[in-house]
Amino acid sequence: MLSNLVNKYNIAGPRYTSYPTVPYWNNETFSLEKWKSSLVTSFKESNSKEGISLYIHLPFCESLCTFCGCNKRITKQHSVESPYIKAVLKEWHLYLDLFDEKPIIKEMHLGGGTPTFFSPDNLKLLINGILKDAVVAENYEFSFEGHPNNTTREHLQALYDVGFRRVSYGVQDYNETVQKAIHRIQPFENVKRATDLAREIGYTSVGHDIIFGLPFQTLEHVNETILKTKALLPDRLAFYSYAHVPWIKGNGQRGFKDTDLPSAELKREQYEMGKELLAEVGYHEIGMDHFALTTDSLYTSMQSGSLHRNFMGYTASKTQAMVGLGVSSISDSWYGFAQNVKRIEDYYELLKENKIPVYRGHILNEEDLIIRKHILNLMCQFKTTWTQDQLYFKELPETLLQLKEMEADGLLIINRNSIEVTKAGQPFVRNICMAFDVLLQRKQPDVQLFSMTV
Repeated sequence: MLSNLVNKYNIAGPRYTSYPTVPYWNNETFSLEKWKSSLVTSFKESNSKEGISLYIHLPFCESLCTFCGCNKRITKQHSVESPYIKAVLKEWHLYLDLFDEKPIIKEMHLGGGTPTFFSPDNLKLLINGILKDAVVAENYEFSFEGHPNNTTREHLQALYDVGFRRVSYGVQDYNETVQKAIHRIQPFENVKRATDLAREIGYTSVGHDIIFGLPFQTLEHVNETILKTKALLPDRLAFYSYAHVPWIKGNGQRGFKDTDLPSAELKREQYEMGKELLAEVGYHEIGMDHFALTTDSLYTSMQSGSLHRNFMGYTASKTQAMVGLGVSSISDSWYGFAQNVKRIEDYYELLKENKIPVYRGHILNEEDLIIRKHILNLMCQFKTTWTQDQLYFKELPETLLQLKEMEADGLLIINRNSIEVTKAGQPFVRNICMAFDVLLQRKQPDVQLFSMTV
């Protein structure tokens, strides 16, 4: 039965870290001034109540991982650190000039690239520069992505000293054949050392990222990786499907052929087996592709209904405004999205001109906001509701007609004014969201834009 559903629903589709999804942003109606206005409105509405989130993109890596679809710059020259930090702080001050009071920072995340490419002193310099003109919220959460091979005690201590309590390590897979294919040679001992160090220093949440569906990866490889992960018992896990998007410019996805990738059926087997092994030691599935122990904030946020999803993935709390700093970062005011330029040289040039380095975005209309709420509800709570007055949209009848077939397949239950995703339907939540995605329904892409849903 599962195999039949996988074959039927394994199609290209968004991961829904935003709605509208980036390929459907309307750049013709977007402008930097509209973006700034939407952010100012959002800041005034929400800063004193819930604070804001910050995402800082640190793009440098010393070597290329061939599974990675992120924006990065490969270099061994660490002289790039200081100019980049100065540029990020300048961008932050351009945003501060828009606000009429100090921002209250609820969440901050350092992503990459490889944040631990930067020296501990430079990371501390960056964070102190950000916090100098801001207030830290009472229940804040600061996190960063660490590479197990180069995250030192000094890195962990420096970031702990400026408020970081959560770190996630990219593990991917422990098998040497798989590691060679994705150019990420990383022994278990390195992950154990980095995990133990974080706990010794006082980090309250250590996460691991594991990927299934990688080149040459078998069920045995995933089993071995999960067993080793269970031995370290990270507080939370991202256990997600490899997104094969080699057509994206600048992508590192090369060094292996499409035929080296597991089939859709095998990928689903890898996930289901991993999920069972994780459940045996107390992990709970959170939203899509995430797991946490009951002591982790991601689990408690799911229980309380405050789980949120944005460009940083799943987060334990929602802020209406999220400012993205650094090349290619995406900001979210709830009413609009804005993405920074992707080339470091262009980023520096625009900042020299005292311009916020945005090159595209989208201002949400009333319909966008309604659909966005439905998709967030589905991704975070596996259910959504509407009435004639609340969250109704004109194409809802067509959406429900599409969902009828999924209901017949046991993926969801359609009620009078709501739908609920079943346990069997949770692996297909992206497909369910696609039925609500009116922009996608109105204009199917001519070329493949998204990774496969299974």
